[in-house]
Amino acid sequence: MKFSDLGLSSELLRAVAEKGYDTPTPIQQQAIPAVLGGRDVLAGAQTGTGKTAGFVLPLLQRLVAADGRTPRFLVLTPTRELAAQVAESARVYGRHTNLRTTVIFGGVSEKPQIGALRSGCDILIATPGRLLDLVEQRALDLSRIKHFVLDEADRMLDMGFIHDIKRIIRLLPVSRQNLMFSATYSNDIRDLAARFLRSPISIEVAPRNTTAERVDQVAFAAPKEMKRHLLVHLFDHGAAGEGTWHQVLVFTRTKHGANRLAQHLENAGIRAAAIHGNKSQAARVRALADFKEGKIVALVATEVASRGLDIKELPQVVNYELPNVPEDYVHRIGRTARAGATGRAVSLVSPDEAGLLRDIERTMRRSVPFLPTPKFEVREPKPTVSRPKASPDSRGASAPRPKGSGRRPGPRSKRSGRSRRGRNAF
Repeated sequence: MKFSDLGLSSELLRAVAEKGYDTPTPIQQQAIPAVLGGRDVLAGAQTGTGKTAGFVLPLLQRLVAADGRTPRFLVLTPTRELAAQVAESARVYGRHTNLRTTVIFGGVSEKPQIGALRSGCDILIATPGRLLDLVEQRALDLSRIKHFVLDEADRMLDMGFIHDIKRIIRLLPVSRQNLMFSATYSNDIRDLAARFLRSPISIEVAPRNTTAERVDQVAFAAPKEMKRHLLVHLFDHGAAGEGTWHQVLVFTRTKHGANRLAQHLENAGIRAAAIHGNKSQAARVRALADFKEGKIVALVATEVASRGLDIKELPQVVNYELPNVPEDYVHRIGRTARAGATGRAVSLVSPDEAGLLRDIERTMRRSVPFLPTPKFEVREPKPTVSRPKASPDSRGASAPRPKGSGRRPGPRSKRSGRSRRGRNAF
């Protein structure tokens, strides 16, 4: 089957050809005709199989042309990165139409986004928080939405967006086409789908929670405190004798952990950067761009990067820490082996993570083999030069204070009930 067999317009087929695509993926073959036919859709597919084009292409065609100043096609995504990626797809595939695409998300100034909305918008891609903010400010009108897409719906629930989603759905016109796309579907997601999808076509091109078949998954056993040293060794020597690693996406559980690990890799001579929710949008975009261009070798990320990052030919993903939710593992390793390529996922497993690995294996219905842990060098960063201790006769902290001189210990803060050197001091 070719894209030309799916009923798409000549403008869209031209844009698809310019992207170098000729044959639609299985999810595109099933979703595009269903969406063109006006049906509600509940679709699940392995990450990296082209599901974004599966809803962007047919809905671009259904919009036909620019009309009015308010959006008619809304895509809701969980993260800034995914919102930006979907917006880029809409602009690329719609380049030969006059349809206008706007993307809004938090972490950046809202003024340019409000300006873009006022200039006219047909397609709106948004994260829930910023969308509700602009609605409350009356800077955004959702009364003409005819097509609503909930993308990565399971991640929406994982991130606690369920109440925002319900609020947004109540703001939309009753008569509209609804689509839900995601790589995995929990029972909670299916319950949500039952609330607002109307007699949907169910599309699932792979069993629930399976991973890309071309991902080679392996694991190494290592104590938690030794993982960072093992990781440096793997960057230098590879996981199975393949040589030095040149582009690796490394996942941690926490933001602080991502920062610490990126710094450790830098101290070991490995160019690295961290990307997580506490980073500004500009910093996240810059780190991702540097990673794609090869300016940094390691991009250390939290779960924020497991959805929506489209990095062509990414060879390696490392789970420095296993996720608490098995489905998150599926999304993490789905960053590699995209669009028919091959890739490897390496997990560093400490004894306390054995249960997490068993949950992941049960979810995937396959085991992750352990390779022998190589011998590696423990290389601690050079200690920083510290100030010399104060002499006993100085006025420093070690010198006894004369009676009546200096300050007494600070009183308890009236505002917090804690001493001034409380939690915030650390």
